[in-house]
Amino acid sequence: MSDSIKHECGIAMVRLLKPLEHYRQTYGTELWGLNKLYLLMEKQHNRGQEGAGLAAVKLRAEPGEEYIFRERAMGTGAIQEVFAAVHRELAAWPKQQPFVGELYMGHLRYSTTGRSGISYTHPFLRRNNWRSRNLALAGNFNLTNVDEVFAHIVARGQHPRHNADTFIILEQLGYLLDSEADRQYRRYKEQGLSGAALNEAIEAHIDLERILREASEIWDGGYVICGLTGSGDMFSLRDPHGIRPAFYYAADDVVAVASERPVLQTAFDIETEQVRELLPGQALIVTKAGEVKPVQIRPAENVRPCSFERIYFSRGSDRDIYRERKELGRLLVDEVLRRVDYDFAHTVFSFIPNTAEVAYMGMMEGLQEWFDRQKCRALLASRETLTEAEISDIMAMRVRTEKLALKDIKLRTFIAEDSSRDDLAAHVYDTTYGTIRPGVDSVVAIDDSIVRGTTLRRSIVHILSRQRPRKIVIVSSSPQIRYPDCYGIDMSSMGEFIAFNAAVELLRERGMASRIDEVYAECKAQAGLPKERIVNHVKKIYAPFSDREISDRIARMITPPDCPSRVEVVFQTIAGLHEACPNHTGDWYFSGDYPTPGGNKLVNRAFIDWYEGRGRADR
Repeated sequence: MSDSIKHECGIAMVRLLKPLEHYRQTYGTELWGLNKLYLLMEKQHNRGQEGAGLAAVKLRAEPGEEYIFRERAMGTGAIQEVFAAVHRELAAWPKQQPFVGELYMGHLRYSTTGRSGISYTHPFLRRNNWRSRNLALAGNFNLTNVDEVFAHIVARGQHPRHNADTFIILEQLGYLLDSEADRQYRRYKEQGLSGAALNEAIEAHIDLERILREASEIWDGGYVICGLTGSGDMFSLRDPHGIRPAFYYAADDVVAVASERPVLQTAFDIETEQVRELLPGQALIVTKAGEVKPVQIRPAENVRPCSFERIYFSRGSDRDIYRERKELGRLLVDEVLRRVDYDFAHTVFSFIPNTAEVAYMGMMEGLQEWFDRQKCRALLASRETLTEAEISDIMAMRVRTEKLALKDIKLRTFIAEDSSRDDLAAHVYDTTYGTIRPGVDSVVAIDDSIVRGTTLRRSIVHILSRQRPRKIVIVSSSPQIRYPDCYGIDMSSMGEFIAFNAAVELLRERGMASRIDEVYAECKAQAGLPKERIVNHVKKIYAPFSDREISDRIARMITPPDCPSRVEVVFQTIAGLHEACPNHTGDWYFSGDYPTPGGNKLVNRAFIDWYEGRGRADR
């Protein structure tokens, strides 16, 4: 993606099912679980580079010894900083062995709410003198109705110290965990238990299913929420729409959870089929006793897994994602050929590094298949008269491929002046000179998605035009991004989408600017309604125009003033997206069809904010 956006967060969990002595004897170290957590986190570092944290629970700690540990850090080097701190603790307290336990949780964070800092870095921790009432919480999620959840727990008598969704969920689950511990206390106290025996009974019978069902009943959003209790229970719960991803691996001595499948394969050296996907609405629960239970907490409904996971966010090393990204490229072949008038001899194909490379490979395969069919027809049509030289010329015809765009430098924030910053931004990418015949050749460059178009205009198109091609065709393997995400990706402002700005320009140019005011009035009129009654009025901004009209306006917007080449833009269709990724139909970024009522509420709010001057570039 030329315009980078912040990813979703990443989660990792490891539960050792045997005594630590087993790992010392089998794998040579009691730190085996901790080392696996490090590997799971490092292999998912792409999912969060603002901060990282881990929590660990020790099952067999003696009274007076610590049994729950946490370490967090901020910045792009947070993973290394966290684990370095852990190993310093181990060196300082070798007999107590801090962080050497049976339960581990790791988290990689990108903030999508504008809130950052160490206090917002997962895991969150709720302390209590009773082990069963301690809770460590982390997740990859964003709730659209955190205000409702906040009001719900306040009405119950709680007094949250923050209103961020993670704090609210921690308090909600913590309250229910306390209630469950009280329920078990009364149950076993009536049976005559007391002291250590009573405590053991409570810890052995904490009903996490009951807690998760009650808590999640009012949640609206996309989430994978993970937790550890101080007494040794573990859970990971996925939203009923399957928006956010989670996978797990279970063996006789370990259970592990991660946001992506291939990281589990790499960390544990296992096959694809050994990794299971946590189903929509399902929780993976591991009890203190080590019982592993996949449990349906909420019924699956309107299942719409995030398609952006497939296009961009997840690692391309996943078997299915790799195939899907290639198919996204292949499906663009027909439209690309029309844009270059089927002129292979005068067209050079390339990609915008680094994430579009797999889609580029798929497009190249599709182009070569088309080319081979044409060569077969040519050979068959004149098979009686062709000379050996003519056959050789036909067989020698190839798709022209070059690496034209190279990511060269990273823009540094110490450049403060706008003019200097813009000049530097223009050189983030470079080109391979001498590969294009000026005024003769066209260039086709594929990207995996186009969000803002800023890097295309300032750098990529600018640098490609230096070779003075006849035409530059920018191809996006995803459809036009028109609507904000509200489920955990940092795409919340209407004004940042070039497709939205293109539609607004067209409305004004064609004398239809009143529609903008009408949509604002309709959004405002719904502001006080329950989320279930709200509809997405922002769709009306795009309704008067075809996809091609918006694409053509985007092409004008990304063309630098001094560009000597004609610029065109081709987007994947939504139908093509679903054909390539049939099991991940969450397309709300492109279609505006949100899987939860809260999505409609937040897209209208985003439009109101833009209209009133918040998140709007031209005000």
